[in-house]
Amino acid sequence: MDDLRLELGAIIESMLVDRFPDVGEFLDSGSHFQLLVAVVLSARCTDIQVNRVTPMLFAIAPDARGMANLPLGELEKLIHCGGFFRQKARALSSMSKILIDRWGGAVPLTFEDLESLPGVGHKTASVVLGACTDRPTFPVDTHVYRLSRRWKLSCGNTPIAVERDLKQIFLPEKWFSLHRRMIAYGRTDCTARKCDGTRCAICKAVHRMIHH
Repeated sequence: MDDLRLELGAIIESMLVDRFPDVGEFLDSGSHFQLLVAVVLSARCTDIQVNRVTPMLFAIAPDARGMANLPLGELEKLIHCGGFFRQKARALSSMSKILIDRWGGAVPLTFEDLESLPGVGHKTASVVLGACTDRPTFPVDTHVYRLSRRWKLSCGNTPIAVERDLKQIFLPEKWFSLHRRMIAYGRTDCTARKCDGTRCAICKAVHRMIHH
């Protein structure tokens, strides 16, 4: 890891903390299971859309048993406005049944177990573990991936490669909060359309450091 990336990381972290001193969970949920469901639904869908869907969904199916007993067609109707709803409905139904069969309806809190569930990839598992345990994780979604490359923190071509680079730059206890702050910043200050890599405050700071 070169010194420039470490210097960039320190400046970026400081600016993100100043911009978003307090940033919590973006998805509304009342349990580990509900958070897992919400994160699965958030794939290729905005958090705002998910938060519109989940209140009615969780009122009917608040836990794995309720979700497993929900007819697939009804589940599809409840989440249809989110996109890819048929695929997600099948995944949620199967996932809930597996949770009941293997863990009594509880959500297992290890990468291996979570990633074995239908509809759950590495990023989803990272979000759930980061939010529900003390285990340090650095989930890389589209915002984190885009900003990490834009800010020269990583030149990785996959989320896993970017995650690896970020974990070498920042302290483990900062990973999950930085993931949330980067998402918040990517949604407001450095969007794909609003900033071309030279306009927002962090992009300007990065540009100055690189071309100093």
